[in-house]
Amino acid sequence: MLRLEHIAAIGTELAIAWSDGLESYVNFETLRRACPCANCQGEPDALGRVVKPEVTYAENSFDLLRYEVIGGYAVAFHWADGHNTGIYSFEYLRKVCD
Repeated sequence: MLRLEHIAAIGTELAIAWSDGLESYVNFETLRRACPCANCQGEPDALGRVVKPEVTYAENSFDLLRYEVIGGYAVAFHWADGHNTGIYSFEYLRKVCD
């Protein structure tokens, strides 16, 4: 099972040390644009169709204020524009970093 060993914001990048020994680095803009929440990625309607909404970003949308590890499975990010609904599972976060 994939786990975080260490996570840190350095400049405009997130640095992650994973339990399998890999280290990942991802810039904040890439991380924010990959937000998995329903407001950013859409959600299925009653027929299962996903309509991705148009997402707009403000000048401070890519400024990371803080992050928090959620249990042993995910990380939530809090952005300067007030967005904070995306919960990135470790597996999803690893894909975003690759």
